[in-house]
Amino acid sequence: MMLSELENRQDQHWLLDGFPMTLVQAEALDRICDLDLVITLNIPFETLRDRLSRRWIHPPSGRVYNLDFNPPLVHGVDDVTGERLVQQEDDKPEAVNVRLRQYKEVAKPVVKLYKSRGVLHQFSGTDTDKIWPCVYAVFSNKITPIQSREAC
Repeated sequence: MMLSELENRQDQHWLLDGFPMTLVQAEALDRICDLDLVITLNIPFETLRDRLSRRWIHPPSGRVYNLDFNPPLVHGVDDVTGERLVQQEDDKPEAVNVRLRQYKEVAKPVVKLYKSRGVLHQFSGTDTDKIWPCVYAVFSNKITPIQSREAC
């Protein structure tokens, strides 16, 4: 499904988050396009685990809260409806540990592939405010930055 949608948008820029995740997906993507920029964020395991395991959602609306940087006004309660928030099974600490280990193993060959092609840019750290300007600079060298309507 993802690939057919991308085939229909070959004349546009796209930003894919978490895709391709496997070598099979990367090879399928190769059949429809030539990627010119791939970014990977090297964030310590503990930081990822802590951030993911502090995520809570409001299932009916899809609103996502993070207890560290986007907490609900009242712990465990949706800001808009007052309904109970839930933590998805995949976001519980034990499940996050398993997911991160699996991801690391599956992603290794994909990272190696894009590194060998010279399109991989790697960024390391834990502070979004420090990493984002570097990522933005790489993007800006590939495509013309789009200004939001508010900035105009």
